Amino acid sequence: MEKLQDKIVFITGGSSGIGRACAVLAAQHGARVAIADLKADENSHATLQEIRQAGSEGYFVECDVASVGSVEQAIGKVLAEFGGLDIAINNAGIGGEANLLAETSDQGWEKVINVNLHGVRHCMKHELKHMVKQRNGVIINMASILGHVGFANSSAYVAAKHGVMGLTKTAALEYAHLGIRVNAICPGFIHTPMLTNAGLDSEEMKGTLQFIENAHAVKRLGTAEEVAKATIWLASDEASFVHGTGIIVDGGYLAQ
Repeated sequence: MEKLQDKIVFITGGSSGIGRACAVLAAQHGARVAIADLKADENSHATLQEIRQAGSEGYFVECDVASVGSVEQAIGKVLAEFGGLDIAINNAGIGGEANLLAETSDQGWEKVINVNLHGVRHCMKHELKHMVKQRNGVIINMASILGHVGFANSSAYVAAKHGVMGLTKTAALEYAHLGIRVNAICPGFIHTPMLTNAGLDSEEMKGTLQFIENAHAVKRLGTAEEVAKATIWLASDEASFVHGTGIIVDGGYLAQ
């Protein structure tokens, strides 16, 4: 039996990066998978194709996690399409400005907080409403090592991820007695399109990339697939006694 056989999984930011890796691996483990993103594009189509190649059902729904109304509508569509929701992976996030706190624009701050923190809260609110009715479910929030420590020039991102850890722990305490598990995954720096879009693959940023790689004990970035493997385990019944924690997948970053 696969780890997630016949489970219904909803993944925000599921078209690329960690979200895509989680979606494909969940399908390989027998889940029916709904991916959510801002709009359908070649990435979402490719992800759905991989889900179906794994022999599973795939479904795409548009969703702006910064809008509570958009989240409610998206989850409603998933429930209508698949008839339930067993596992939610709240993965959607953005990087934001690289700037000193006092120099970070108000608009930049609000954008990161709205997506990375408010977005997780919006998703949890409507996921929990359904899971409470069925008295069962798993929620996994994609936090970060930066939900545990600071990182210069990333104040909004760090604040949001610390907030995600707080939401995770609090919701775990509130809903464990109803058969709902709430946890987080805390990746280190992972080679994803978000990192590429930040310019870290460019020749000009070569020194910065090397600095970040060396901050990990293994002296490299992680892969989306490595994070997905931990996420799928946490979503499965094998993690039945794991509540309110953040599983660190960071190549030894926080050990140093």
